[in-house]
Amino acid sequence: MSSKVFRAAGFLTWRWGHKIWSPSSFSILNDMRHVSSSVAGDEQDSRSSREQQNFRNAAIAAVGTACLLGGTFFWKLKKDKVKASEDVEAGNIRPGLPTYTLDDVARHKTKETGIWVTFKNGVYDITEYVSSHPGGSKILLAAGGSVEPFWDLYAVHKHSDILSTVESFRIGNITELPKVESFSKEDPYANDPPRSPLLIPSSKKPFNAEPPAELLVDNYLTPNDLFFVRNHLPVPNINPRSFTLEVQGPKKELKLSINDLKKQFKKKSVVSVVQCAGNRRSEMSTSKPVKGLNWGSAAIGNAEWSGVALNDILAQSEINLEKTDKKHLVFEGLDRGPDGSFYGASLPIELAILLKDEIIVAYEMNGKELPRDHGYPLRVIIPGVVGARQVKWLNKIYLSDEESESHWQRRDYKGFNCSVDWHNVDFDSSVAIMQLPVISAICDPPAGAELEEGAEDVTVRGYAWSGGGRAIIRVDVSADGGKTWHVASIQPNGQSQYKAWGWSLWEATIPLPPDHKGEVELVCKAVDVAYNAQPDRVEGIWNLRGVLSNAWHHVKVIVPPSS
Repeated sequence: MSSKVFRAAGFLTWRWGHKIWSPSSFSILNDMRHVSSSVAGDEQDSRSSREQQNFRNAAIAAVGTACLLGGTFFWKLKKDKVKASEDVEAGNIRPGLPTYTLDDVARHKTKETGIWVTFKNGVYDITEYVSSHPGGSKILLAAGGSVEPFWDLYAVHKHSDILSTVESFRIGNITELPKVESFSKEDPYANDPPRSPLLIPSSKKPFNAEPPAELLVDNYLTPNDLFFVRNHLPVPNINPRSFTLEVQGPKKELKLSINDLKKQFKKKSVVSVVQCAGNRRSEMSTSKPVKGLNWGSAAIGNAEWSGVALNDILAQSEINLEKTDKKHLVFEGLDRGPDGSFYGASLPIELAILLKDEIIVAYEMNGKELPRDHGYPLRVIIPGVVGARQVKWLNKIYLSDEESESHWQRRDYKGFNCSVDWHNVDFDSSVAIMQLPVISAICDPPAGAELEEGAEDVTVRGYAWSGGGRAIIRVDVSADGGKTWHVASIQPNGQSQYKAWGWSLWEATIPLPPDHKGEVELVCKAVDVAYNAQPDRVEGIWNLRGVLSNAWHHVKVIVPPSS
């Protein structure tokens, strides 16, 4: 067999494996299998579930093997530039090659400049490889920087065969270390935790960041390191041994340690979205300036939260939500501002009653200890409600006649009409945001992505979600700016239509308009079970804080002509 034929066979095997069993399908299946097992019903459902799992396991083994072998063949036959040496591991210093700086690498991010990446002490020119990458355009996220954070997400790259052949793209060495930001001892943010380099900051003090949107749809459960971070104040450094949760009942006050919560109460889990009220704010600011972090479409994440049902804790402190004459259930956190002000939030008692069996006082996120950025050691998870009410570093719960006095409850995270601006706003006249409206977004391809030459169709992937537990029943996708529509395929999430706390991931392969002139405008919109639909334009929902931005989502991509 000629080398060209063998190369083609390896490449097609790899692409076949990727097409049938992409990283997103693999991750979603495993996440869904985990979630479905926790909600299994009668014996027949359980038996059916086991049969499905056996089939899926077989599919994983077969297609995963094809993907890995095909990928290995393809990589091995790409040794056209630098012959890999058996005694030099990938990424180690290689004598005889030029040494580059971080700035040198950073200047190579496009096809015009060449696309360079680093791995350990190696510099690689992957320009010719990009179009063949089975993960599509995701490889461009590492352009001009290190691939290591991405390889931590996609462990298949660390296979010995792939590591031994990655040197085929080697062009040089790098010894310069990335700069680490330093803090003074007086800086209140000096003790903030380390974060994933994949997160894209919108502010550093306090730290707020979101992942690249195209990574969101690779997992039904968002990995902890990729979950967006929303902090209003410095991250508190809490000693778990001395920490207690205070619950103030009308006649009884509880002080519970982490061990108390784990030993005295039944563990409960819920798969639920946390979304910032300002998600997709950047789109609203194109209509008219707004005040707030310039969030893209990834200030949202979906996780399995585990801890204690709030109602169990309230019962032990003799709080009965259905019999109390108080109007609000208040949560306070341990994050403090320089003036001693705390972050807090509250729920109206009517809403707390509706969600009393769903709210979790969480100490785990996706089966692991809560990360510090996400509330360690405790946070409250309120399914279907805006993230601003899901207080992190939770240390106090009590009833009150008044809503929380926190600035972020009374002077922020409220909606107004388009004619209200900072000169005439009255925050007391509006209601605090609670359950969020229906929303969707295109995650892949990202804005500005270049499709294959002469492409006639495009595969679009994204997420959709609606507050209040309202399931997504339809996602429509367009490739001509919203003139014609196609119905996307929605991944089942194992939740009921009226308690759908987790998001829905969707996918659609749709034809491109034949009369396009090299640029196509993709659009998506979602409908929930109550037939709430997204508004078509952002102008009609503009507000001075840029919250509740849920208009149709638009993404423009490039379609190069056939060569």
